[in-house]
Amino acid sequence: MQHVSIIAIDKSLGSAITIPLEMLSAANDVARARKQTDKINQIEIIGTGNELIQLTGGLAIRAARSIHQVRATDLIFVPGIWGNPRAAVRRHPELLTWLQQLSAAGATICSITTGSYFLAAAGLLDGKSATTHWRNFDDFQRRYPRAKLQRKRFITAADNLFCTGSVNAARDLMLHFVGQLYDESIANEIARQFTHELKRSYESLLLEQDPHSTHNDETIIKVQEWLQGNFQNLVQLKTLSEQFGMSVRSLNRRFKQASNTTPLQYLQELRINHAKELLKHSNLGIGEVADRVGYHDASHFCEIFKKLTAVTPKEYRRLVRNKLFLAESS
Repeated sequence: MQHVSIIAIDKSLGSAITIPLEMLSAANDVARARKQTDKINQIEIIGTGNELIQLTGGLAIRAARSIHQVRATDLIFVPGIWGNPRAAVRRHPELLTWLQQLSAAGATICSITTGSYFLAAAGLLDGKSATTHWRNFDDFQRRYPRAKLQRKRFITAADNLFCTGSVNAARDLMLHFVGQLYDESIANEIARQFTHELKRSYESLLLEQDPHSTHNDETIIKVQEWLQGNFQNLVQLKTLSEQFGMSVRSLNRRFKQASNTTPLQYLQELRINHAKELLKHSNLGIGEVADRVGYHDASHFCEIFKKLTAVTPKEYRRLVRNKLFLAESS
């Protein structure tokens, strides 16, 4: 059993607390229904004191415990603040100290939108990639220049620290955490209940465009841009590496070092993401979709699609279209 701490302070966004609370509670319910009691985790709302906490919108909650009573935890969620996050940081210096201590002890910390201000003020984001709500980009960068603000990322990850730029990104990142805390089958079940998409990696959220661009290798960025424009064509690593003046070995090494994935995996992800859009919005047959995204063997396409999404293309189309229909009907 692992322990999850969801921080709540005055003027927190309610959704920043309820999204992790509801999704993890639902995962516990699924594990319990499947009699996988070893996978059930402890989830607590943690405050800075024992007072009633007034969230934005007039919602009031009471924390189970205060940070002073929590000496160890595995996963921490720091909520976004409605209004001025700097004022909230100034009001809660004890939270900064607690985050420093728990991070040093190995806890994973996830900030939701402007919750990143707490991580940055605690010095945890010095020299590390970070993001926040887009309205706060300029202020955040001015106040915390040591943090490597990623304006094109909805989600950043650096060691045991995660930042999200929106509550929707937080929901997608939750699927990653559910997969880690429970397993992939439970994560996929939670995805079906809580999102309009099937489960996808938190790395897939670079403005729905490029999931591995938070790096400074200009040559690899050019390779990525070329792959984005040519993924539907035949791609041979030898030809690609020669085009950019490298050996295949050097291309694989530099690509992996820069983006934490291989050129082939990156190409597969580009193709499968495009295929998902075609399956959702077009009436093309499975074989036609496969051909459009660069797979001329439909069975091979189906095999890769299921490997990356946990469902077949046909099942994916049925699930997402059913969700679209329900959304439009309501």
